[in-house]
Amino acid sequence: MISDERNKNGAHILISLTYIGKNREKDNGVKMARTFEIARRNNEKSGITSALAINDNYIIQNIEGSRLDVNELITRIITERPHLFIHVVDIKEVETRKWDGFLIRYLTPTPEYEVHTLRHFSAGTDFNPYLMPKDRITSFMDALFTDELLNDM
Repeated sequence: MISDERNKNGAHILISLTYIGKNREKDNGVKMARTFEIARRNNEKSGITSALAINDNYIIQNIEGSRLDVNELITRIITERPHLFIHVVDIKEVETRKWDGFLIRYLTPTPEYEVHTLRHFSAGTDFNPYLMPKDRITSFMDALFTDELLNDM
């Protein structure tokens, strides 16, 4: 049961927040993915669900949870990861969660992956979520985590 104090802060309202990030450091996406894997364990305790797409340069993450928990998490991400240039692209109240747990997909540079990703979702010749409108980002995340073709790559 949610305490009255948490309820006053929006703990009873379920939201979905999507952001994109650019890695400003020389480290690669594998190191960032490891960092987010540690965060996954912490977020499970707070009831956060999420889908994270990551490569060496960019990330897209959709976070679901109570308004209070999601706001606390995005604040921590911005504060604790100054090497990421973060842009929130969508936030909305939702009735149900889309994700089951904390899903992570590292976007490997295989030819099949690149062709599918670039053909269907990218706005240029390289994967860059900063060039994608919100609807395309949402479609990309849905396909990435539900499309059987992509899941087999």
